[in-house]
Amino acid sequence: MKHHCGRFREAPQTRRDFLKSSALGFGGLALSGLLNNKAFAASGITTPYHHAPKAKSVIFLYMDGGVSHVDSFDPKPRLREEDGKPFGMHMEPTQFDNNGNTLGNLWDFKKYGESGIEVSDLFPDIGSCVDDITMIRSMTSKFSEHNQANYFLHTGHGLSGRPSMGAWTSYGLGAASENLPGYVVLNGGLIPSGGVDNFGSGFLPASYQGSIMQAKDPAVPNINRQEATSNLQDNKLALLSALDNETLARMGNHDALESAISNYELAYKMQASVPELMDISGETEATKKLYGLDDEYPQTASYAMQCLVARRLVERGVNFVELTCSGIKGSDRWDAHGGLKFNHESNAKAVDKPIAGLLKDLKVRGLLDETLVIFSGEFGRTPFAQGKNGRDHNPFGFTTWVAGGGMKGGHIYGATDEYGYKTVENKVEIHDLHATMLHQLGFDHTRLNFHYSGRDMRLTDVHGEVIHDIIA
Repeated sequence: MKHHCGRFREAPQTRRDFLKSSALGFGGLALSGLLNNKAFAASGITTPYHHAPKAKSVIFLYMDGGVSHVDSFDPKPRLREEDGKPFGMHMEPTQFDNNGNTLGNLWDFKKYGESGIEVSDLFPDIGSCVDDITMIRSMTSKFSEHNQANYFLHTGHGLSGRPSMGAWTSYGLGAASENLPGYVVLNGGLIPSGGVDNFGSGFLPASYQGSIMQAKDPAVPNINRQEATSNLQDNKLALLSALDNETLARMGNHDALESAISNYELAYKMQASVPELMDISGETEATKKLYGLDDEYPQTASYAMQCLVARRLVERGVNFVELTCSGIKGSDRWDAHGGLKFNHESNAKAVDKPIAGLLKDLKVRGLLDETLVIFSGEFGRTPFAQGKNGRDHNPFGFTTWVAGGGMKGGHIYGATDEYGYKTVENKVEIHDLHATMLHQLGFDHTRLNFHYSGRDMRLTDVHGEVIHDIIA
C-alpha cells in the first residue's frame, strides 16, 4: 500500500531489509545508523514541503472544556445591559437544556498594546501580548458534545479513529529530532474527554501517534534502565534486535511490528534525552520567574513547567507539542455549567502568566517567528445562563487565537453578533484552522494525503480553506 503527499516516490528501504543487511546490535542501531536516517520518519521524502514554510513547529494550548469567549476575548457590552432579562435571540438546543436569562460579562475588559485589542481581566498577562496575537472571534464547531467536539478539534472528524493534527504534522515533516518523538502531549493531569484517541495516529503508521509525557520527573514512566549496567542492557537489546530481525524476515513489512520496534529504539535514545530535557537547572531565575515557576498557586507553577518544557521541546526539534489542563479541585476543566466565576478565575489563574511567559520567551529567543502557538477549546459558551450562574456549550461562535509562525500580530479576524452567540462575519471552521496550520508548516492541505480504504485521506477531508487574511 503506497502513501504519498501529493507525489508518488519510490518506497524507501524497509526496516526488514535494513535489519537483514545489518550486523549491528540494537544499541548500535540506536546510536549509529538510525541517528542519521531521517527517511524512516519522513517515509522516504527528503524535501517534504509544498511551499516555503513559515513555521517549523506548533505549540497547541488546549483549553479543555471550552473557555467562555464573551468573558475573555470577545467583549459584548449588550450582555451587561440586558443581564437577567430574557435572551433576545432564538436559543438553539443546548447540551443540558437548562437555559436561563441573559448572563452579563462577569469581568471587565481593557484595551492592551498598540493594537488596542480588548481582553478581560481574566487574562491580563496574555493581554500584554496582544500585539503578537491574532484573535479569531468567529470560530465554529459542528458539535456541542465534548467527545465529538474534541475529536473534531484534534482530528477534523467527529468520531474517534482518525489521525490527530499532531500525527499529520509529524507525518508531513518527519522527525527533526533524532532522540525525541515528533509529537509530544504534556499531560497536566486531565486527559481530554474522548481519551487518548485525541492524540492517536489513526490509519497513519503508529509511530506518528502522540507520546504522552509529564512536565516533571520522571517525564515518562520506566524511562531509566532496569539493568545494573549499560553493557547488560546492550546485550539484551542485541538479542531483541536479532529476534526482531528474524520476525520481520518471516512477516515482511508490518506496521504494528515496525512501529513497536521504532518505539523501542526511540525509548533507548530517550533514556539520555528526556532527563536532559527535564533538567531546567540551566535556565535563569529570570526565565523561571517569567513563566511563573515560583508562583504560590500550585496550578500556575505546574502549567508554567509545561510551557517551559514546550519551549525546550521545540528547541530540540519536536514538531508538535500539546499542553493539557491541570486538575483544579472543585473546578474541573473550563466546563463551567455552574459556578462560572470560580471556574474561570481558577483556570485562568493557572494558565495566564505561563502562556504570556511562553510567548515572551519565544520572542526574545527568536523562536516565535518559527513556532505557531494556538490557543483554543473545543467550543465556546452560551451568552445566556445555564441555571443561574453557569454557561452551556456553544459551538456557533467562539474565540481561538494564534501567535507566531508567520501570523499577523495585533489583529482581529471575524466577529460574533451583539450577544456573542453566533458568528456573523468571516466564519471559520475547524477545517480552516487545520488548513491554515498546515499552510504555515509548508503544506498544501489538499495534497498532504495518505492512501487508505480506497481513497486519499487528509486532515481536512474534503473541506477547509486557508485563512490568508490572518497571515502576515
